[in-house]
Amino acid sequence: MAIKDSLVKILACPEDQGPLLYSQQDALFYNPRLKKQYKIVDGIPVMLPEEAVTLTQEAHDKLMSRIETQEGTSSTTAL
Repeated sequence: MAIKDSLVKILACPEDQGPLLYSQQDALFYNPRLKKQYKIVDGIPVMLPEEAVTLTQEAHDKLMSRIETQEGTSSTTAL
């Protein structure tokens, strides 16, 4: 289930309040600065810091490569 563009534009990382990358294909929001991913469950972004998954450098590199080449990826706006 895709997230509405209006929601994608206003979401920010709950930890550093910076912009996030949105991957429709992977059903997640991602903060590349902190290497944290936030899952989307049943169309609802789970933006709780304690639920975020911290990626290793290798997993970060793979995700960034995938995000850069896929359609349905966008960036949120920093607050």
